[in-house]
Formats: sequence, C-alpha cells, structure tokens
Amino acid sequence: MATLHVIDGASGASANLVVRKIGFADLKDAITKGVDDFWAMPTHVILLSVIYPVVGLLLARMSFGYDMMPILFPLAAGFALLGPFLAIGLYELSRRREEGLDTSWKHAFEVARSSSADAIFALALMLVILFVAWLAVAQALYQSLFGYGVPEAVGQFINQIFTTREGWILIIAGNAIGFLFAVLAFSISVVSFPLLLDRDVGTVVAVQTSVKAVLLNPVVMAAWALFIAVALVIGALPFFVGLAVVMPILGHASWHLYRKVVAPDDSPRPTLHQPRKGHRYAADFPAVLFPWAREDKD
Repeated sequence: MATLHVIDGASGASANLVVRKIGFADLKDAITKGVDDFWAMPTHVILLSVIYPVVGLLLARMSFGYDMMPILFPLAAGFALLGPFLAIGLYELSRRREEGLDTSWKHAFEVARSSSADAIFALALMLVILFVAWLAVAQALYQSLFGYGVPEAVGQFINQIFTTREGWILIIAGNAIGFLFAVLAFSISVVSFPLLLDRDVGTVVAVQTSVKAVLLNPVVMAAWALFIAVALVIGALPFFVGLAVVMPILGHASWHLYRKVVAPDDSPRPTLHQPRKGHRYAADFPAVLFPWAREDKD
C-alpha cells in the first residue's frame, strides 16, 4: 500500500489537474514575486539557504585537497540537479505567505510530516540517482581522454583543459552531456515538487505533469532554465556565497511559477501527520521508546 501511495497518491487527487500555457509576462511575474518573498522573509531564507555556499566551498575544498580537481566542475554543476528538492522548504514558506499564514522558519520543515512525504523523497531519490550518474559519466569522460593520472597543481590542470585538443573535447562533450542531464532533471522536477507539496498526487503523476508543463510551454520553460543557469553561475562566482541570495529567490519564484502553470482547484492539501500524545506511565518504560509498541497498545 505504501508503494502504491508513492506512485498514485491519494485516490482521485489527480483528477482535476490542469496544466496551463503561460507567457513571458507570467515568468517575469513569478520572478518578481520570488524576489518579494525573499525580501519579506530574508532571515528565514538565509538561515535555510546557507547550506548552498557551505556545500559549494566544501566541494571545492574536497576537490583541491584530495586530488579531485577534474571532477570539481561536474560536482558544482551537478549540485544544481538537486536544487528543486533542496528548495522545498522555500516552497512551503511561499505557500504559507500566499495564504496569510505564519512564515516562521520552523514551518519549512513540515514537509517531513506531510502525507506526500514518501512521494517527495522518492522523487528526490530520482534526482540523486541522476546526480551520481552524471558524476560517473563525467569522470569516465575525463579518464578516457587523460587517463587515470591527476594534475599536480591547479595551473597544470587549467593548462591541460584549455591548451590541448583533449581538453577542448572534454569541454564540448562534457557540456553537451551535462546539458542532457540538466534537461532531464529540469523536465521531471520543474513543477513536480511544488505540486507534491500542494496536492497528494503521487510521484508518477507529479513527474508526468512536470513534463507536460515543459512540452506545453517549451520556449518559456527554456527561458526559465536559462535564467536559472545564469543566476547560479553569477551566484557561484564569489566563492559560492552569492547562492545564499540566488537560491532562495529561485526557490520562491519556482513556487509562483508552479501556481501559474498548474491551475488551482479545491482539492485538500496533503495532511500533516500529528504525533498523538497520550498519558505515559512509569510501567511503560522502556516500551515508550519504541513507536510501534505504543501503536500496538492503542
């Protein structure tokens, strides 16, 4: 039953899904609202988004410290594949602000108690698999051109990439392959995570809806993808620190873009699983430490 729920979500929850065609004015409005959300919730957003520059710096340190320089760019570029999942707390804050609810940072983590949590994490696992596959392909491409040795210095690596025939093959082929991975990840996730947060539809329906949104709005979605890529490059230039601003704006804007692409309906949102609190007695210890023991008694 759990597997079925991950796939299909709540019974009938996908019946009223309508994907709309949007224009550049809608895209501009979504970005504007994303910036507005950022300014309205800067403290919460920076707290939630500090992981991006921190992870970026860790990736750089790992690459230079452990002879992994050839994979630094694939690591940094591939990290963006996980962005739609990592921004899910930002979607929730935008949703709550949209409905006039409390936007305290603690609400960003309520997705873990949502009835759609299993579907959300299943979709996140798909992105992780794509990320790992991209790293494996990038590493194999480098080794096919330069062998298994690694440069001894940054200057040697840069010279190897930009002044040799193999280096330019790596640049062209690597970017072409990375583009394919990015298109796939973007297509299955551009509206799927906000949709799962908003409605209990299951992973398959969420992915199908996201792909349908891209196919129905190819030019606008391509512009949105390009905007994301340029914004991430700009944010990553000053040692990834700019991502603490860029990522939350993109996250909030993604929520508003979802609102424009998928027509709203009156279906109930995924419910939150509230832990039941009952009387506890000393005789119950240590059984109270194990949730299944309490459920059996109930």
